[in-house]
Amino acid sequence: MLQLLTIPCLSDNYAYLLHDPASGETAVIDVPEAAPILRALADQGWKLTQIWLTHHHGDHIDGVRELRTATGARVFGAAADAHRLPPLDVALPEEGHLTLGGHPIHSFPVPGHTLGHIAFVAPGHAFTGDSLMSGGCGRLFEGTPAQMHASLARLAALPPDTLICSGHEYTASNLRFAATLEPDNPRLISRIAEVANHRAEGRATVPVPLRTELETNPYLRAHLPALKTAVGLPDADDVAVFAEIRARKDTF
Repeated sequence: MLQLLTIPCLSDNYAYLLHDPASGETAVIDVPEAAPILRALADQGWKLTQIWLTHHHGDHIDGVRELRTATGARVFGAAADAHRLPPLDVALPEEGHLTLGGHPIHSFPVPGHTLGHIAFVAPGHAFTGDSLMSGGCGRLFEGTPAQMHASLARLAALPPDTLICSGHEYTASNLRFAATLEPDNPRLISRIAEVANHRAEGRATVPVPLRTELETNPYLRAHLPALKTAVGLPDADDVAVFAEIRARKDTF
């Protein structure tokens, strides 16, 4: 069984440690800053062997140099975005395959937030960076609505018990927006209460099972007739509805 540790970084970022007890190998997914990750490794007694990067934004890579120097870990990232990432030991192709201990890991492109964004899928876990987020998705800085919609559709097709490990603590604000579209969604109402309790206790709201996202995340629900009607586009295609939802969130 892989062990997961969520590490708060900066003001609202998360890094993740994924540890294989059998081999002793440990990966970190994204490195907003090195110090909290180094503390967590010391507390757990884990040795960092791999660094996986989802995309090039500074709040996901700025601690890589310090962490790599301190641990000697190998850095993995998308070959297509290597010019914007820290130096890579392993430049992953469009469909990448790596291992952590004996566990297979698959990386694949999820463009939208950035064009070079990738996700990493390990047994039971999906590390989605700023693509699929709890209750939302990343702002479209470089990609198109069609690209992000396709990226989210690929993630939504993972097994529903997959834990979605996203890069920020944005859940409460994402769900406040979702409630403007589906105010009577009972699962959304209960999720908002759960998140409020977690934050009041200082706990992270991620990771979260994919099934919860399918029930509450409006960007994964753009195909539903009720949501199409809610945004005034009852006859529009799914991408147009997704684009309208994203545009509304941008000014929420």
